[in-house]
Amino acid sequence: MENVDNLVLKLFEIEALKFGSFTLKSGIQSPVYFDLRVIVSYPSLMNEVADFLWQAAEKPNAKFVLLCGVPYTALPLATIMSANHNVPMLIRRKEAKDYGTKKMIEGKFKPGDTCLIVEDVVTSGSSVMETADSLSKVGIVVTDAVVLLDREQGGKQRLEHKGINLYSVCGMSGICKILEKHGKLDSPTVKQVDDFLAKNIFKPDTSGVKLTEQVSKKSKKSLRYHERAEIVAHPLSKQLLKIMDSKQTNLAFSVDVTKCQQVLELVDKVGPHVCIVKTHVDIIEDFNDDFITALQKLADKHNFLIFEDRKFADIGNTVKHQYSSGVYKINQWAHITNAHSVPGDGVVQGLKDVGLPKNRGCLLIAEMSSTGNLATGEYTKATVKMAEEQADFVIGFICTSRLTDDPRFLHMTPGVQLSAGGDSLGQQYLTPNIVIGDRGSDIIIVGRGIYKADDPSNAAKLFKEAGYEAYLKQSVDFTITEQ
Repeated sequence: MENVDNLVLKLFEIEALKFGSFTLKSGIQSPVYFDLRVIVSYPSLMNEVADFLWQAAEKPNAKFVLLCGVPYTALPLATIMSANHNVPMLIRRKEAKDYGTKKMIEGKFKPGDTCLIVEDVVTSGSSVMETADSLSKVGIVVTDAVVLLDREQGGKQRLEHKGINLYSVCGMSGICKILEKHGKLDSPTVKQVDDFLAKNIFKPDTSGVKLTEQVSKKSKKSLRYHERAEIVAHPLSKQLLKIMDSKQTNLAFSVDVTKCQQVLELVDKVGPHVCIVKTHVDIIEDFNDDFITALQKLADKHNFLIFEDRKFADIGNTVKHQYSSGVYKINQWAHITNAHSVPGDGVVQGLKDVGLPKNRGCLLIAEMSSTGNLATGEYTKATVKMAEEQADFVIGFICTSRLTDDPRFLHMTPGVQLSAGGDSLGQQYLTPNIVIGDRGSDIIIVGRGIYKADDPSNAAKLFKEAGYEAYLKQSVDFTITEQ
């Protein structure tokens, strides 16, 4: 690379390179100190540094599709590289926010993407390793890093031991030679720096494996309910899958009647055949706390979960109160609720704030079964992405077909009848074979087909058998992540 001398002289001139006696973060006294934060006040120089970094990474043909600057000094450098060379950039937070998505890695990526880490100064390599570790936890591959100044104290070797190649614009010894050549440093100072380097080398960490070997391996596998129960993390998903396995049912009963006693009588009849009872408490005309107590007793008696179909669709602060306050206090008794993704992930965060402490779960409405609905295309894709980012609380989707092969997420489909058809209000009915067998859903949601039947218990039994038979014939491959 040309003009490195000029770059070093400019950095020395603005006091980004300092020589004297300095106490480092480690407590060690050093004869040299790099303060590259100052370059943000020199836009032309910052552009020049970014260009040198790009050349340093490009020359050995490092392979990457993303950039990530180590916070915080390297962030503007990575930003310039990203903009100048049209390479997408990620941001790694030093600490997660206690609101919003709470993500450590911001930006668009997919597991298996390769990322170049950008740093200003490397001493031991720990900052690069921390960033690489954060990236690897979300499935991003890191094999290369580029740095402006290598202090030559073992950082390069430590990173190589972890499977990361480090490319540098210039090293400590080279900087000293350039400054001595141009009369900026005298020989005693150069010797002092050389002695310091020789006595303060960080040795490679021989424990553990390379970061590049920690990247998750993925495989495809068909799983039964009990197998999925063993690998899902959310305790509510685990509980539901175990119920489905032990009761041999994938039936959710939507009990859409308007009197407490009606609800309880129906639930007691169909309870042995279902894994979930879905309520709409705001249509119950005589709702009271005793009703909730009785419903919970039936859930214990028949071993099912309660799903309040509230369809939250407001800003986070509002849904937080709708979920936990007022007449219904839904988070106190409903295992599961649901939400539209239209307001953004704030709606999930608001629900999570008061639901997660009580071990509740949320479904996102990704598709609907009514004619002419707008829950399609990009809306559905964005909803799946939101679920992936909020998987500690979101356990699945209301949908008409399987949307992801991630075994963590349960797919529940409404509008199911034993024969296909529709009603006068645009509801489209699908059969269990279509929903479970053809479209790969997990749970059928049935309402009128049961509570309007002459014998609701027998109707529920027929739906249960049809849904479970379709499941036994089904073969859906899930993506399994193995460490």
